[in-house]
Amino acid sequence: MKSLLVGLIVFLFEKLFILANFKKFSLAKKKNGIRRCFDICYLKRGDLLEVPRTLFVHYGIYLGNNKVAHLMPDILPALSDSTSFIEKVVTNKRLIMGVLAKVASIRVDNVQDFAYGGCIIVNHMDSSFKTSPLPNEEVAQRAEKLVGSTSYSLLWDNCEHFVTYCRYGVPVSFQSEKFCETVKRIIRDQRSVLLSAVLGMVSMLCMGLGICTTLPTFLITFSLWMAS
Repeated sequence: MKSLLVGLIVFLFEKLFILANFKKFSLAKKKNGIRRCFDICYLKRGDLLEVPRTLFVHYGIYLGNNKVAHLMPDILPALSDSTSFIEKVVTNKRLIMGVLAKVASIRVDNVQDFAYGGCIIVNHMDSSFKTSPLPNEEVAQRAEKLVGSTSYSLLWDNCEHFVTYCRYGVPVSFQSEKFCETVKRIIRDQRSVLLSAVLGMVSMLCMGLGICTTLPTFLITFSLWMAS
């Protein structure tokens, strides 16, 4: 029951953050008070690129010649074999449907389409790893070998997993880990038990007593209590 509840909560939060994940990239990310934007001429093949969004960061691997390999949720490859359509810039509708269907593609776009008007940060993740990154050429070759259709999960198999595998040899997502820790804190907070009980009582008062209101209220409140 505990694992079922955690899965349900993660699913709801995952869908809640989908819309935020599709907002326009922020104009820049500051570090030590300085905007960190890089001209294409300074990029090297195998560099790890990131562009901050409202709540998430989008990642890619620079391949040289103004090209970036990045993992994008996209429903179109699952519906069509038309290369001309698939190669077009992924729209928000395609992206949303890809997230919901858990399908994606590792695609190659130019730097401008990858950045989507945002400010690119280069190799900023190197400081988060104790091990040194792989040689740049090996990083780029790993990314090129993975280009094509792939599965997708907003938490467990996203663009950050792709780039960390290519550059460091280990697929990890610090964004997902931070989100899961937040979910754990919410579950462990006993105030969530009281809140679920209150919401359950309100729903029963508004909708009347019945299996569809009483049973979920009891199960959710009891599970939160046991998990806290």
